[in-house]
Amino acid sequence: MQDVEDQLEAPDERMARTLKSAHDALAAELIETIKQCDAAFFEKLVVALLLKMGYGGSRQEAGRAVGRSGDNGIDGIINEDRLGLDAIYLQAKRWEGSVGEGEIRDFKGALDAKGAHKGVFITTGRFTNSAIEAASKSRSYRIVLIDGARLADLMIEHDLGVAVTATYQLKRIDSDFFSED
Repeated sequence: MQDVEDQLEAPDERMARTLKSAHDALAAELIETIKQCDAAFFEKLVVALLLKMGYGGSRQEAGRAVGRSGDNGIDGIINEDRLGLDAIYLQAKRWEGSVGEGEIRDFKGALDAKGAHKGVFITTGRFTNSAIEAASKSRSYRIVLIDGARLADLMIEHDLGVAVTATYQLKRIDSDFFSED
């Protein structure tokens, strides 16, 4: 039955489905690999990702991992712009399960202690609905939550921890070439 469906499907649709399947498998493998790394590596990974995404401009020194015992709930700091006029504080948690509302409240407290208003909380797990609500219903803080699925997608999109193994071209007829204008 699948062979008949494949034959009816346009080549570009089949390629898109195959690429999505490969992307999903790579994302799952990325998260499992990250979970095997130590906490310090994960904190550096989070900083590297935000730098790859363009925070802090192109300067590597625009971000740093600061997590360690007694870090008061802040694992990294990224300059939001090239001049360092504002900072984004990071919390990185390698978790199997869900991050709850309590961890978000603790992160808000850490932001408050630093006099900060912007934070990114990244986990290899998921966020509970109450955690999502706690992050979104803050008047004083702008907190972005990135769960494991989105983390893997961002790493793939920004070529962090992944490498291109092959490139394929799907070609079609160039109708402009054959027009008689």
